[in-house]
Amino acid sequence: MHGLLNSIINSFKFLLEIPAHIIEPLPFLPDFAKDALIDSINLIPFLLIVFILIEVIEQYFAKKRHLLVFFCKKIGPLFGSLFASIPQCGFSVIASTLYTRRILTRGTVISVYLATSDEAIPILLTYPSKAYLILPVILIKVIVAVLVGYIVDLAVTYEAKEPIVEDHVHSEKGCCHHKLSDAVKSKDFWYHPLKHTLNIFLFILAVSLVLGFIISHAGTEENLAKYCLMNSPLQPLIAAIIGLIPNCAISVMFALLFVKNTISFGSLLAGLFTSGGLGILVLFKRNSDKKDTAIIISTLVIVATIIGLIFQYNLFNINNLFKIFGIQL
Repeated sequence: MHGLLNSIINSFKFLLEIPAHIIEPLPFLPDFAKDALIDSINLIPFLLIVFILIEVIEQYFAKKRHLLVFFCKKIGPLFGSLFASIPQCGFSVIASTLYTRRILTRGTVISVYLATSDEAIPILLTYPSKAYLILPVILIKVIVAVLVGYIVDLAVTYEAKEPIVEDHVHSEKGCCHHKLSDAVKSKDFWYHPLKHTLNIFLFILAVSLVLGFIISHAGTEENLAKYCLMNSPLQPLIAAIIGLIPNCAISVMFALLFVKNTISFGSLLAGLFTSGGLGILVLFKRNSDKKDTAIIISTLVIVATIIGLIFQYNLFNINNLFKIFGIQL
């Protein structure tokens, strides 16, 4: 058994070395491009495994969408936050669509946006040196999302309608432009994870190439961190605003910038708090009350910036809470 395990590990290491053996001898590529290509290609098998697992989760809950709406109506912010924390691309879209029909409360949809774990979690999973931060990120996002959601609902009340899923909810599209209703079709089980893996690989490669090019001219990652306002109170605010861009590449960028020690943990949180995926785009398109949309967006940015600053400067010694579990933020 031990010999079989060693054989599997050695085979896996050999596969990971193949891209380096192929790309390293290429004379026309600069060193930063070689590093970006090798690192990005090596992430593909890890990303595929993660997205297959996510697809299983999405397929399971796609069949129980009415139950999701029911629980979101009864215990909205709590249930919405917990479910949104699962790395998947569809729930924020569904929540936004239901909110524009006033089936969900404002607090619930805000909690979904704050807790949504977009592509940052799979990216951090592929970097063993940072993987230990996944639990703190999810925990912080869920706790803040629940608290803010209920506070908003106490301040603003809606008479929620009956939990009926409208036809256009099923026609909404996820991050890879697949219909969310197609998640239960067997032919899409492999297609969507493969497509998602390809998309994220391209995002990672593009961001890595840009970062590599900048670092090659800036000199070091430390110099790049200075250009990105590392330890400045403006960094969490800027991250929170950029996080509003409805694209998977944004959370990928935040994760990679953090891995490269270019943004602080607080700024990573700030950016991820506002990275509500395509759900925010649906809110802009379908919510006829523009003032309401502005209030939601402003709430996200304010909360994200405040939490980002708290963790960046360890206010109230909050980072020490995680030291109990041996986690250094």
